[in-house]
Amino acid sequence: MHVRKLMVLLLGLVLLLAACSGGSGNPSNSTQENVESETNSGTANGTSKEPDETGNDGEEDEVYSTPEMDFDLGGKTIKVVSWYDMTNQERNPDEIAKKKNLDALMEKHNFKVEYIAIDFGEYQEKVTASLLAGEPVGDIVRLGKNYTIPTLVKQDLLWPVDEYTKNERAFDQLATNKFFTYEGRGYGFSETRGNLVQGIFYNRTLMNQLGLKPLQEYVNEDNWNWDTFVQVAKDSNKDTNNDGKLDTWGLANSSLIEHALYSNNTGLTKESKQTLEDPATLDALNFVSRLATEKIARPTEGGDWTEPGQFFRQGNTLMYAGALYELGGIKTDMPDFDIGFVPFPKGPNATTYHSLEGAYQALAIPKSVENPEQLLYIWEKINDIDSIYEYPDQADYETVFTTEDDLSNARLVASNLIVLEHGAFPNLPYWDFVGELNEGVSVSTLVEKYKSAFQAAIDEIYGQ
Repeated sequence: MHVRKLMVLLLGLVLLLAACSGGSGNPSNSTQENVESETNSGTANGTSKEPDETGNDGEEDEVYSTPEMDFDLGGKTIKVVSWYDMTNQERNPDEIAKKKNLDALMEKHNFKVEYIAIDFGEYQEKVTASLLAGEPVGDIVRLGKNYTIPTLVKQDLLWPVDEYTKNERAFDQLATNKFFTYEGRGYGFSETRGNLVQGIFYNRTLMNQLGLKPLQEYVNEDNWNWDTFVQVAKDSNKDTNNDGKLDTWGLANSSLIEHALYSNNTGLTKESKQTLEDPATLDALNFVSRLATEKIARPTEGGDWTEPGQFFRQGNTLMYAGALYELGGIKTDMPDFDIGFVPFPKGPNATTYHSLEGAYQALAIPKSVENPEQLLYIWEKINDIDSIYEYPDQADYETVFTTEDDLSNARLVASNLIVLEHGAFPNLPYWDFVGELNEGVSVSTLVEKYKSAFQAAIDEIYGQ
């Protein structure tokens, strides 16, 4: 099996030479940066135990497949709506196979597909307004968890889809059964989460110049934790020309609240409750407080949310906590530097490394659309292919990562994605809370001050 796949892979390399970087079906970096800005505006989810590592990572011996269905859609145009164009680009053999499946399905079931892209800046307002009016802009729409769970689901605007998404080759099981659930039912679906990778990008060239221990060795030793991370950052804050001022720094990010939360397998909220007093959350808050009070990070120069990435691009800062979609741009801007990737270090409540998504999105079907089982059957059969790759997003990973270690680190954290939830509560005073935390206000003071306000903001949405 693997030999056959390898032969097909080699034949497909000609096609891959022209492939774009980034996740399959991903928007451009400029659009993704808008999403990162939205993500940075806050979100969080507490989890009491490690996420289930089930999903699409690896080949299954037996995979459930929905039995063949016979129906005629009478020439219907299925509208698929997102904030970017989801048209299959046919950039690699897998995408070509999916397009072939779609063509066959359109002929058999008598339908067409129209992919509609709505500008991200107005996307949420337009899509939610259409749902509330009972006139959805599409039959399949991409929705953000922050404004869907529980708000839209509570209003009975979406079909539950979990009974139709059991095929693990076509659907990411965690998307439906964990990330997009409400009261035991799943309302969203997605094929993969391989592009949802966050962690630490680091400057291997600078690391070697400073004579530091390779960061990958900490991972290999299972000793990459908050303490070793802080020590590495401190060891990189140097005055290399003896002028009395630091000219190299260890950490570009001055605020790491979300990274602290997900790396400790926790959050500020969990479903209908605030979790500020949870021990794992307190650990994360104290870690952020330590970074602030000990002045670990490179000092801000008054820039906006892009400042840490700009610091890193200057080549004099060792580590930057960021997301996979940024890597292509970083490498373009830093051609003379070797850029590596390691997970964000583990907190004391975590047994493995994690990745973060604070603005998780998935596809959903409006309740006013008839026969959702037919749409999900079509989606399944499009994506149910005998992939030439050993794991999801392999072609994209091999394009952007320099070493096998970097690639393996990305695969590891993608398998352990944590979706943060506090962005679902518009009146939750997230930025006030984080601002005081980064200013050095004690954690105990902050928790006592904000816990009631957090719960009140949650109750507004959950109706308690």
